[in-house]
Amino acid sequence: MANTPRRKSDAARRANQVIRTRTVLMMVLLGVVTFILLFWKLYDLQINQHEKLQADAVKQQTSSSVVTASRGTVYDRNGSTVAISATAETVILSPKDISDHAETQDPEYVARGLGRILEVDPATILEKMEKTWSQYEIIKKRVDQEVADQVRAFLNGWIDDAGSELTEENENGERVLRSDHTKKPTRLYGIYLQPDSKRYYPYGTLASNVLGYVNGDNIGGVGLEAKYDSTLKGTSGLTVTAKNARGSDLLYQYEQYYDAENGKNLVLTLDVNVQYYLEKGLESMVSKFGAKNGATGIVMEVNTGAIVAMASYPNYDLNDYATIYDETLREKMETELAELEKNRSSYATEEEYDEAVAKVKGTYRNTQWRNKCIDSTYEPGSTFKPLTLAAALEEGVVNMNTTFTCTGSVRVQGWGKPIYCSNHNGHGTQDLKTATGNSCNPAFISMGLKIGTDKYYDYLEAFGLMEPTGVDMIGEVTGIFSSRESFNSNVVSLASYAFGQTFTTTPLHLIRAQAACINGGYLYEPYVVAQVLDDDGNIVEQHDTTPIRQVISEETSAKVRECLEYVVASGTGRNGQVAGYRIGGKTGTADKTGNKDREIVVSFMCFAPADDPQYIMLLTMDTPRRDTGTYPSGGNMVAPTASQIMSEILPYLGIEPDYTAEELVGADANVPNVVGMSLEDAKARLESAGFPYKTVGDGGEVTDQTPAGGAIVPNNADIILYMGEEKPDTPATVPNVVGMTAAEANKAITNAGLIMKVTGATSSSSGNVHAISQSAAAGAQLERGSVVTVQFGSQSSGAD
Repeated sequence: MANTPRRKSDAARRANQVIRTRTVLMMVLLGVVTFILLFWKLYDLQINQHEKLQADAVKQQTSSSVVTASRGTVYDRNGSTVAISATAETVILSPKDISDHAETQDPEYVARGLGRILEVDPATILEKMEKTWSQYEIIKKRVDQEVADQVRAFLNGWIDDAGSELTEENENGERVLRSDHTKKPTRLYGIYLQPDSKRYYPYGTLASNVLGYVNGDNIGGVGLEAKYDSTLKGTSGLTVTAKNARGSDLLYQYEQYYDAENGKNLVLTLDVNVQYYLEKGLESMVSKFGAKNGATGIVMEVNTGAIVAMASYPNYDLNDYATIYDETLREKMETELAELEKNRSSYATEEEYDEAVAKVKGTYRNTQWRNKCIDSTYEPGSTFKPLTLAAALEEGVVNMNTTFTCTGSVRVQGWGKPIYCSNHNGHGTQDLKTATGNSCNPAFISMGLKIGTDKYYDYLEAFGLMEPTGVDMIGEVTGIFSSRESFNSNVVSLASYAFGQTFTTTPLHLIRAQAACINGGYLYEPYVVAQVLDDDGNIVEQHDTTPIRQVISEETSAKVRECLEYVVASGTGRNGQVAGYRIGGKTGTADKTGNKDREIVVSFMCFAPADDPQYIMLLTMDTPRRDTGTYPSGGNMVAPTASQIMSEILPYLGIEPDYTAEELVGADANVPNVVGMSLEDAKARLESAGFPYKTVGDGGEVTDQTPAGGAIVPNNADIILYMGEEKPDTPATVPNVVGMTAAEANKAITNAGLIMKVTGATSSSSGNVHAISQSAAAGAQLERGSVVTVQFGSQSSGAD
């Protein structure tokens, strides 16, 4: 019996031992598992989520604001600013801060005031205020400084929500409550102004399709602004400041500033004055002939590829790029929008209708933003013939003595119908120069067939027509040409290519190939940006003007120039003549292949001086009206405009005129100032300057004169001297001289008290020359002695 308790004790000890063992094992197991879990959590927090948590901590403990970099300035070749960024401010709303001050300020009062100043719907501002968790809601980006100052005055309580002045400055310059107000102005909270910059274009619409615009996010949208966006925009800076739990900045506690790096500046090859003359001429031409699909124009340096001016119509105002600027384009858009509104009920939801409206607006905006010089192709017609001429001369299949017999049409193997010349009666037998002047299709078909398909295709490639030009702009396309295999399979394509039909090219591709025909044969890469400059004006990049290749010889190029000068002197391009200058050129009238509406593209290429070309210009007009009274052709519609433009830009560009004896009479000259002189002295002064004169009155001294001294007028203009008489201040009425001969027009304009300046066809071989346009509209009232420029030319009844 005595051993029984001991046996129980052993059993208890064993049980306790088992429990302790199990407990220790459980503790060890739980400890290991807990350690593993804690280790994994720590690893996840400190390793996996380190960067995220660090960023969250920085976000909680600091506030930051972006320091916007100043976008680079764009200059023309003479240093005129064409695009610049100026200080602006972005208005920001903090719904959280406004909610925190809800007891002291009325949200609707704030919305009304900001809405009025910023021209934003107050309901939109109130909607943003409802996001009380947010501290950053943009109300309006990049407002002008004047508008920002109004917002600042509203926030400081200087004006109320209706814009009424609540305060004024006292004699000490302190702002105090106005005597007619009793309510003390209070500062508003939750609205902030953030420094920013805004893009401005001083010349508005000038070169808009080249420059492009900067969109609402300060990013280049199209044009050079898009192409050189990374170069122009620079790198934004940052200000980082410590903040407390309420989000208020702790100044001087922690602050770090990262400098913004301003964008680089561009120096363009464009000249704003040449650009103005080009656009003015195109606008006048499009307005007169109602081009359905707009027009293009390029002025380029012959020996470098530098683009001096480039225009595409329709254009737009860079400072308001979303608005349709062209009246015709705007009317078309409004017609489509009216049709959408008429059928509004057919849309399932308002969202679908809004999408349809946005699509229409987007289509027309894209149309006006396009640069047709590089992103649109067309059939060039006869302006392509200089390339065929150059290839034929270079290959030796023709020379200056080669003759062609034109019967009005020609048949080509593989084509069942005759291919007609513009003169269906035929030009008869003609030499190479005359055939070029007549723009004779059969003659050029003959040249193409002599060259042969394979060799002709080589020249198409050599002139760079099937490859990008490499111009430093976006959106460039290449033309549509047959493959070599298809081209070589028959001679029909060769025949039509020889006179510029059944393929397409861009105006830029064509003008650089034309330049190679007249500059000694050198093909250049066209360019618009000459230099990239840093903030200090140092040159970072400079365009290389090394030619890509030589396509034809100097000798061949000289012969091409000779033929093309004849085109303007005596051929289809005679309306492109410019007094005092030797001009070469080529007209073009291209039927759109497969178009049943008889749509055509009329064009004219010209260059000067013809014997030593410096500048070349190509103008195109797509689908002019046929009811203007002018036969639709490049020679009739485009060449006169080219003449006017060249007469303005050549003297400006430093190309000196070389007048013949006939042309010297009527050349521009400065009128001497003879007011206060005796009649004898005034007479001697005027005669030495080459001016005739008339007198009014019989006083002993010149009391006034018309035109005034210093005016630039033709040197054969009569100067009227008032001898003791007052000059009449009644305006002169401009007569209608269109259709008159030079003598008739001069008499009519002189009798009206005005002075006529002659431009256009001037040579005796120009045929039946008459006035085809005048610078001032008939019936306009001008100051007596004003100059009216009259364009003379002759109209052909055939295409060219």
